[in-house]
Amino acid sequence: MIEKESPVPAPLPDPASALRPVRGAARLAVVALALAGVAWAARAVWHVRLAIAGEPASGPPDQGNGVHRPLNALENSYHLVDSAGGAVTVVCAIVFLLWLDRVRDNARALSGQDARYQYLWLFLGWIVPIANLWIPRGMVADVHGSVFPERRLPAVVNWWWGLWLAGLAGGVGLIYADSTDEVIARAYQGVWPLLAADLVIVAAAATAALMVHTLTTTQQERIDEVARTDS
Repeated sequence: MIEKESPVPAPLPDPASALRPVRGAARLAVVALALAGVAWAARAVWHVRLAIAGEPASGPPDQGNGVHRPLNALENSYHLVDSAGGAVTVVCAIVFLLWLDRVRDNARALSGQDARYQYLWLFLGWIVPIANLWIPRGMVADVHGSVFPERRLPAVVNWWWGLWLAGLAGGVGLIYADSTDEVIARAYQGVWPLLAADLVIVAAAATAALMVHTLTTTQQERIDEVARTDS
């Protein structure tokens, strides 16, 4: 009588096969955040220059009722700084989200657990009112917590998020809601709220860069452990 061979169990999925390189994405995110910080620092410098120069006798650029006077050289240069800063900020946001997407995928592969927030929240979490007050931080915290449940969340995550929320509450949203000419008028009339918001966002960019470096380093440690185990 021929004995039947018992079926060979299917091999378990290899976590290493699902891992994505993360160092390059982290370097790009840090560089982008540094450039964003420089862009906002430049805005702060121009806000100070406008305040020192004082409002021209002809009044603010936006005269009301759809009337705009010709801009002087300093006001024209602020328009350029503002446009360049806006472009850098958009690029920074894209690169940061690419990094976050990558470390989220790695965290899922390393922990074997699905992310608490679905993929769509990677984008909607920043723009949906009320939800944008905690979901982005939650996604970042999950990257660390799902892989290292025994470790405390690095303090830099809370510093980054606190500074980001302070910047939003301090007038960043109002700056984006106003036209550039209206921001120029605000610099002439009272520059301190603008400066406070600028400096908080510069600090938020710096702590975000440190956060990216910290979380990437810890995740890479675990990736290296998996690689050594497989080898």
